[in-house]
Amino acid sequence: MKFTVLTLFPDLIRCICDESILGRAQKAGFISVEAVDIRAYSKDKHHRVDDTPYGGGKGMLIAAPPVYDCWHDVKGHLTGSVRTIYLSPQGRLLTQKKAAQLKAYDNLLLLCGHYEGIDARVLEEIVDEEISVGDYVLTGGELPACLLIDAVARLCPGVLADPSCYENESIASGLLEYPQYTRPVEFHGKRVPEVLLNGDHAQIERWRHQEALSLTRKKRPDLI
Repeated sequence: MKFTVLTLFPDLIRCICDESILGRAQKAGFISVEAVDIRAYSKDKHHRVDDTPYGGGKGMLIAAPPVYDCWHDVKGHLTGSVRTIYLSPQGRLLTQKKAAQLKAYDNLLLLCGHYEGIDARVLEEIVDEEISVGDYVLTGGELPACLLIDAVARLCPGVLADPSCYENESIASGLLEYPQYTRPVEFHGKRVPEVLLNGDHAQIERWRHQEALSLTRKKRPDLI
């Protein structure tokens, strides 16, 4: 699967997505992440891409021409299914279900706004859907794009060691994840629950399910 991010700050995308699990997944060929600089498509001699909004107001707006030219050029080189997403607080909330749906595409084109956003005309022409990562406003779409990439990429074959790595965790299973422990057996006077030490896997699974239900009722009753 290929993720292509259209942005004014490509290094921000690279410094996140080239590290850890995403970085290893790219090197192994399970996914591809490319950051494309919208400024490269500006016809201004200073590579300027923004201007003042009609009607007045504070801040600058990214103009339509460089965004369209960047999108058109990038999309023309892609094969397979493509979905263009604009990261925006006006979009529908990114959920685990949405991440699973997006995994079905061969290519995700992620458009990042900045300043006061992007000229609405180009959004209407090229964007398939808008996605938000929460009811708050950030300085740009780069961090939300990385969140979306991480959420979708980890569902792609090979990125994680085994499907159980994401099928039985918080939210994905429908419940919050049960508490987990590792060595030492005792830490600051608190011991690992005895049930996890007895080797009875059926009993352990029952305990984990009950703990997951209890935590979900306590922390996220809306999921029940």
